[in-house]
Amino acid sequence: MGPITFESQSLNVLGQPLELCSCAPLTGWTRDGSCRSGPSDQGRHTVCCVITESFLSYSKAQGNDLSTPMPAFGFPGLHPGDHWCVCAPRWLEAHEDGMAPPVLLKACEVSTLELIPLKLLEENAADV
Repeated sequence: MGPITFESQSLNVLGQPLELCSCAPLTGWTRDGSCRSGPSDQGRHTVCCVITESFLSYSKAQGNDLSTPMPAFGFPGLHPGDHWCVCAPRWLEAHEDGMAPPVLLKACEVSTLELIPLKLLEENAADV
């Protein structure tokens, strides 16, 4: 598979229209509720996850505290069960360490497949 163009980023990893990940809390690189990426998104926030307590602890240990509210940035802090757009490289790292949260395939942008094989996402899907 070649590079994913920006125009195709309205598709999910299943080749269907990309569904919203979460509007409460509001997620996504562009804070529009979708795990849509773009040229300025160096972290590739394309994996829609169902957040778990173990992933919150793991992420905090890796230097990214997702559970502490940051009102100045409009960030409420995440809780288990929240849906959130996670960076594809971080999700893959968490998977390799046995700490990856389940994913919502219909809300994972197609560009995720450049870093994570579909089979691996399917094995960790919450929406199959």
